[in-house]
Amino acid sequence: MKKIGRSMSIKMGITMSFCLSLIGTLTSGHFSIPGFLLSFVASTVLSLIIGFIVPMSKLSTMCLNSLNLQLGTIPARLVQTAVSDIIYTPIMTLAMVGLAYYMAKKQSGGMMQVPFLSMFIPSLIICLVAGFVIIFIIEPIFLKQTLKKDGMEHPVGGLGRGPRS
Repeated sequence: MKKIGRSMSIKMGITMSFCLSLIGTLTSGHFSIPGFLLSFVASTVLSLIIGFIVPMSKLSTMCLNSLNLQLGTIPARLVQTAVSDIIYTPIMTLAMVGLAYYMAKKQSGGMMQVPFLSMFIPSLIICLVAGFVIIFIIEPIFLKQTLKKDGMEHPVGGLGRGPRS
């Protein structure tokens, strides 16, 4: 199971980093290939670190159990997606916006008049919404591929409490 968790962390981390970096640089109004690549690399490294430190499966299971949700249901998927989104997205967004802010400040010779929070808050909202949608759609696909590659079936009762009595 640890192998599956690592594989999922890598796949989701790279996918989320790519998508959020693209969204972030496009919505900034100053898209550049170097800016996108720098943002992508920085957020990929961060997301991989988070993925290897934070036990996402255990956190999701705890949330599902505390809410009495059955794995495979839409409410359970929404909770699992929210857990991932709340853990990954703010940290990645903070890093990407911080990097963009630092670069803009440096390019302006310290004369930039935009406060950090006015850049961060809108980006965070956009990235939380986009991240939620991306995770909701992509995570089950990656999980199915990963389980199939390892010769396992999707554990319909494997997370959470399973069927309720």
